[in-house]
Amino acid sequence: MSHRPLPLPGEKFWKRIEAAPGRVLFLDYDGTLAPFRKNSHEATPYPGVRKVLEKILESGGCRMVLISGRWTKDLPPLLGLKKFPEIWGSHGLERLTPNGHYEMATLSNVEVRGLAEANELVIKAGLGRHSEQKPGSLALHWRGLDENIRVRLISIVEQKLAPLARKTGLVLKEFDGGLELRVPGRNKGDAVHTVLSEESPEAVCAYLGDDLTDEDAFKALEGRGLGILVRRQWRSTAATAWLKPPGELIRFLERWAEVCTVVQGKESRDRNMHRNLC
Repeated sequence: MSHRPLPLPGEKFWKRIEAAPGRVLFLDYDGTLAPFRKNSHEATPYPGVRKVLEKILESGGCRMVLISGRWTKDLPPLLGLKKFPEIWGSHGLERLTPNGHYEMATLSNVEVRGLAEANELVIKAGLGRHSEQKPGSLALHWRGLDENIRVRLISIVEQKLAPLARKTGLVLKEFDGGLELRVPGRNKGDAVHTVLSEESPEAVCAYLGDDLTDEDAFKALEGRGLGILVRRQWRSTAATAWLKPPGELIRFLERWAEVCTVVQGKESRDRNMHRNLC
């Protein structure tokens, strides 16, 4: 873990990306591509992000993978893109491919009943409007809420959800602005491992994220690329570079788009030359 501010990605990284036989761009959503909002359904990308994501997708020079704690179905309307990247939702429990194929990890009966019981407890406490049911998890949100409500949410976690987690094998995980009760054994790092296993061992990647839940993904890179913390305020992290949104974030994405476009152009010319020689 780095306990001091990190540099911006340097030229050495960009040369490595350009020379690689494959490129993967991993992106978190909330807090990374989009600013946090009290109403999560209003969390659209920073101005300029959509345009540059479209450039990257159109270039064809890399694989773009969005990995979020959100339900996969919530992300396409927020992204508002003409083409969509691969999306992993619910911290890696769901997978939605660009062609619309959907996969969901299997939950045990104990896990399903535990999450249902947790939801009932939150509703009975009158706090249902501050919770969010997702595949494999129940999230409690307290960003921007009155302190009294936040105290009540923390109280139900300590008195009700923590004992339930111990009984059912579910786990409590903190995130920026709340806490989540979810099934164990899957995280964003698992999604990174799966994607990289499908790529050439020489492929190079970058993972951009802001939250504590992104730390598993930073650690999963295993020398395959750069973990990049995207936050206005510094915090200790396993990432190896730091970008402040939105300005530095957009400049990074624009540079990535340029590299992918150049690489794809070279590869296209090489293919045409090979066909002509044959």
